[in-house]
Formats: sequence, C-alpha cells, structure tokens
Amino acid sequence: MLGHPLAPGAELRPLEPWQAAEFAGYVEQHRAHLAPWLPWAVSITDTESARRFLQRYADSQAADGGRIFGIRLDGVLVGGVLFRVFDPRAGVCEIGVWLAPQAQGRGLVTLAARHLIDWALGVRGLTRVEWRTVPDNNRSIAAARRLGMTREGVLRQAFPHNGVRHDVEIWALTAA
Repeated sequence: MLGHPLAPGAELRPLEPWQAAEFAGYVEQHRAHLAPWLPWAVSITDTESARRFLQRYADSQAADGGRIFGIRLDGVLVGGVLFRVFDPRAGVCEIGVWLAPQAQGRGLVTLAARHLIDWALGVRGLTRVEWRTVPDNNRSIAAARRLGMTREGVLRQAFPHNGVRHDVEIWALTAA
C-alpha cells in the first residue's frame, strides 16, 4: 500500500489484517507502555487476536467508517493512529494515537494526527474531530494542545479499563 511521509525516515501506512503477526509482536513488546491507556493492548495477545482487531478496522473502512494506520520509522512499526470513530453522515470523527517510547519526542504523533485531521476536514468535509483521553495521560493532552484542540469537558467515570472506571476528557477541533 501507499504510504504518506511524515518526516525523514518516518511514514504513515495502513495497518491491515495481513500484518497481524507484526502488530501482535509490537503489542507484546510494548504492552506495559500501552496497557494503562489502551484496552486493545491487553486483549491482543497473539496473531489471531491481532488479526481480528485489524479485520474490524478493515471492515469498518470498507463501510466508510473507522480506519487504522501504522507509524513506521526506518520501516519499523513504532506506533499508530486511527479513526476510532468516523461518521461522515454526522460529520464527526475521533482520533486515537499510540507510540513506542523510543519513538517519542520526534513529533510523529502530531504529524500523523495532523494528516488525518486535514484529510477528515479538508477532503471528506467533516466538521468535528474529537480526541478523548483520561485526565492523567499528560502526553495525550499535550498532543491535543499541539493540534490546536480545545478541551470541552469531562465525562465522569465513562471509561471502564482494568477494573476501574476512569474519567474521560473530550478535546475537539472544528472546521470553523
């Protein structure tokens, strides 16, 4: 598949079911870093569970819904960005991101998310991009700020994860 360059040596590429073994290996290697924030970092435990996860996004993309992309640095999968929600009829999408520790500090999340935002608003004509995060995920909040998003509020105890109900901050950017 075609990729989109992000920075020297870095690119954004679709993550597809045929890449399940690589994705499962990435999750296994970075589980401790990802699991506090991402439920799928707990539920993806092998190639088959990774394939099911990626297939859901492939099916969703085929229906003009959510889609998932890998961030690659020198050809190696180091993170990703996705449209967790993509609803063209409502004009709303939600972006999610993740990145391996060794790839942080290079602006890759900001560049990848900016590309998705520009596509959603400029090409697809959506009017609202959302970003959801738990209040203690400082890196995620910093990324939302770098993207020019506004904190709109908090959904109290809206996110069950690891046996705890977490608050969720809503950040957003509108086409206006």
